[in-house]
Amino acid sequence: MNTLPTISRRARWAIPVGAVALAGAVTAGSLISTAQASPELPLRTPAQLLASVAGQDAPPPALTGTVVETASLGLPELPGTSNQNSITSLLAGSHTIKVWYGDPQHIRLAVPVQMSETDVIRDGRQVSVWQSDSNTVTRMQLPARASAAETHAMPSGAPLTPQQAASQALKAVGPSTRVTVDRTVTVAGQPAYQLVLTPKSSGSLIGRVSLAIDATRNVPLRVQVFARGAASPAIQVGYTSISFVKPAAANFNFTTPAGAKVKVVSPPRDSSRHIAKGEKASGQPQVIGKDWLSVAVLPASDLAGVMGAGGASSSASSAAGVGSQSVSSGSGESGAVTAALMKSATPVHGAWGSGRLLRTSLVSVLITNSGHVLVGAVTPAVLYAAAAQVK
Repeated sequence: MNTLPTISRRARWAIPVGAVALAGAVTAGSLISTAQASPELPLRTPAQLLASVAGQDAPPPALTGTVVETASLGLPELPGTSNQNSITSLLAGSHTIKVWYGDPQHIRLAVPVQMSETDVIRDGRQVSVWQSDSNTVTRMQLPARASAAETHAMPSGAPLTPQQAASQALKAVGPSTRVTVDRTVTVAGQPAYQLVLTPKSSGSLIGRVSLAIDATRNVPLRVQVFARGAASPAIQVGYTSISFVKPAAANFNFTTPAGAKVKVVSPPRDSSRHIAKGEKASGQPQVIGKDWLSVAVLPASDLAGVMGAGGASSSASSAAGVGSQSVSSGSGESGAVTAALMKSATPVHGAWGSGRLLRTSLVSVLITNSGHVLVGAVTPAVLYAAAAQVK
């Protein structure tokens, strides 16, 4: 269950590396059980745990389970967060995901929400997404000889599992990271080691990332992201129940419901082999910096786009610093969300220019008057330095 490739506009909001793919898809609460006796396990070094994490060099074992994604990012109160069917509910609420994993070619994620459900199914070369509220099916057929991006293709709207979250966090491991082993824990009834990744730079808002690794099968069971100086996680993605039993094949057989609208899309292209250093793939944000200090640079219009706006020009112009008066004319919930964010942002300026800054415990957002949005799990000073490099 590797990282999901980006194929939707909303997915471009995710902050790169470390906390990045975590922050755009998780929600508020604290439902993952953690308070159990620490199991006695043989000692393992950080290097041993890093080398053993399932899914890095070989697929993880088959399993079924229930995942809960939670977050407390310190965002201002936003319209629509109480509605489980709202896009903004992803920023404040609780989401439970049912997971069936047979192998890399057979995966199913079911996301039940109020009065509806979204299912993401991969069965061999076919990937299907069914949304019950609109009775629509999005289908993608992978080629027989798939590229790396296509091989692991699942729609970007699918939520993160602990395996996917761990994969993102482990990308930051290197000279910029201190790696340690914390006390053992029990997660979803399974004894686990805790691998802790701590950014060395004070420019990162992330204090540490804790990965609970199943002691027997080396599967990531839970990922917690702590803001600097915080005792409680700002984000966590973890199993509340798990069974290492191969799901029945029927779980991956999807039949289009009667009357459903079907849309066929093309699989993502693996463009990384054709992109020169310093350039960006089409449709992807520019990234300045690396590891824990990565900053994504987006067009200002994406401030509305991430909330589901179809292209409200008034919201986009206000996000770029034209003025808060025009925000109120944005379309529906998207305009209201943009207005709430802008109201909480602080006017700032420097050698890089001027704009507005929104800072939470884990994420900083700089909206420049020149028409860019910079997002990172970094301090404002890092954003300002990145803004000076934007072309």
